[in-house]
Amino acid sequence: MSVTTEASVNRARPAPHGLLPSALPVRFVTEAGTAADAPSAYTEPSDERLREAYRQMVLARRFDRQATTLTKQGRLAVYPSSRGQEACQVAGVLALRPQDWLFPTYRDIAAVVARGVDPVEALTLMRGDRHCGYDPLASRVAPLCTPLATQLPHAVGMADALRRKGEDAVAMAFVGDGGTSEGDFHEALNFAAVYGSPVVFLIQNNQYAISVPLAEQTAAAALAYKGIGYGVPSEQVDGNDLVAVLSVLTAAVDHARSGRGPFLVEAHTYRMDGHTNADDPGRYRDEEEVRRWAAADPVHRLEAWLRGKGALTQQDVDAAHAEAEARAADLRARMGIEQDPDPRELFDHVYAQPTPQLREQRDLLETELKSAEG
Repeated sequence: MSVTTEASVNRARPAPHGLLPSALPVRFVTEAGTAADAPSAYTEPSDERLREAYRQMVLARRFDRQATTLTKQGRLAVYPSSRGQEACQVAGVLALRPQDWLFPTYRDIAAVVARGVDPVEALTLMRGDRHCGYDPLASRVAPLCTPLATQLPHAVGMADALRRKGEDAVAMAFVGDGGTSEGDFHEALNFAAVYGSPVVFLIQNNQYAISVPLAEQTAAAALAYKGIGYGVPSEQVDGNDLVAVLSVLTAAVDHARSGRGPFLVEAHTYRMDGHTNADDPGRYRDEEEVRRWAAADPVHRLEAWLRGKGALTQQDVDAAHAEAEARAADLRARMGIEQDPDPRELFDHVYAQPTPQLREQRDLLETELKSAEG
């Protein structure tokens, strides 16, 4: 039987006021690209970082459009667009160092590409060729996760392993608003807080879990408040303001890296397209809502901000778009090359040592393949 003293309670549980997010989402830049009225307690990133963020967002937007087109052409089986969420995708990557780990969802392919993964390899899952087309260990990017929130306990496990090994590295885990309704989300927060794991949870609240609006998912004032019950410091940010998202995530990563444990950030953003190419968003949201969010477009917003500061030239803009078009052309060409994956690879990397059931299934497939060949 354990005895809990007042001293141990105070030591184990941080004061609630130290965990609370800002009353309103942190923002630096208005929808019009001008300075926000309320000054932020966070530090604005340098112009150099913001120019790189702009470049990456232009690349991400064009990649997303190209992937959507490839899906319509039948060259991808499915594609979940992240158009409108580029500030979250890019800022999440730019806040990390090369030794850090990224744990993405199926909607975060633009972030995976921004992290340096080959676009064709990043789209392998959506093509239906393999479960993961890139080397997670080499890229420090976990496989795209389709089941909601299951990547979060993985991120905590990785972060805690890094901590125990004494490595100067953190993990950042992406999750959507719908994922916060899953048990894995709550379990991950609890484990991370108890163990002091260096992990940052980024909730991309794009307002819908497929077709279910946020108000029908939770009665919380904001998803950021969900960290408080687990002792996880939290913040909320305007997810379409790249300046604010990068500033807050940089601070969150610094918090985790310095040994102060996990941090949760909710980014208020919007999914401009359907859930996937198979979805008809017109069945559950109206055009006026879409137009309102389109006015807060993250790419145009950052461009206006940097131009207003004299930190972005027309040459910079033209160069970013030219690079984006060149990458899109390269992606089109390489995605036109048909793959011929060996079905036997289905059984590779499932277990370190194949189970009897797995060997039986593999032998059955081998028999069927030989029969088909003969």
